[in-house]
Amino acid sequence: MRAGEVSEVSQDYLKAIWSAQEWGGDPMTATELANRFGTTKANVTEVLKRLDELGLITRVPYKPPVLTEQGKAIALSMVRRHRLIETFLVMSLGYGWDEVHDEAEILEHAASDRLIDRIDAFLGHPTSDPHGDPIPGADGAVDSHIPTLLAEAAAGSYAVLRVSDADPVVLGKLAEAGVLPDVALDVVDRTDEAVTVDIGGKQETLDSALAAAVYLDVASSAS
Repeated sequence: MRAGEVSEVSQDYLKAIWSAQEWGGDPMTATELANRFGTTKANVTEVLKRLDELGLITRVPYKPPVLTEQGKAIALSMVRRHRLIETFLVMSLGYGWDEVHDEAEILEHAASDRLIDRIDAFLGHPTSDPHGDPIPGADGAVDSHIPTLLAEAAAGSYAVLRVSDADPVVLGKLAEAGVLPDVALDVVDRTDEAVTVDIGGKQETLDSALAAAVYLDVASSAS
């Protein structure tokens, strides 16, 4: 079964279930899925039942749904579409990295696999999107990382691995501060309220909400 053979709602649920754990988060519960999609828990339960019947998830009472291999393949196909479209909008159409998420949420459902493969080739097969999220290959292969949040990082030298695209306002503020994927920075000081970083000799103090959106490459730490 391919992504185009299931409903858009099913595609969204599978992608959300997979994405929740990509960067070390907890599995999504039915309540969290209801909050994510602005619906009722009863509606979520009905969708999950259908996904279970299709063999795309495994449902266990009182536990979060678990993707089957087939469900994971569709989820990764949707993640690939989303991230390639985001990359295309930024690299080819001049969008800002804080403008592309909602556009990609719409376009990912309309794009065919052929179009996505053409976009991938046109862009030179990028390995990550503008936010630093890895782009799955056509075969579903995707890089995995063990990052640390800037909000929790000890003093030392790091490279920015990824910036969460959940909030465009946060993305805008981080861009102004120069906190972008692949940028090298030093964590100078950290409190419960803020983190002070040094980027190319310039110090920036980021509040806890901003610091919680930044993922660092622990392998690059000099501490």
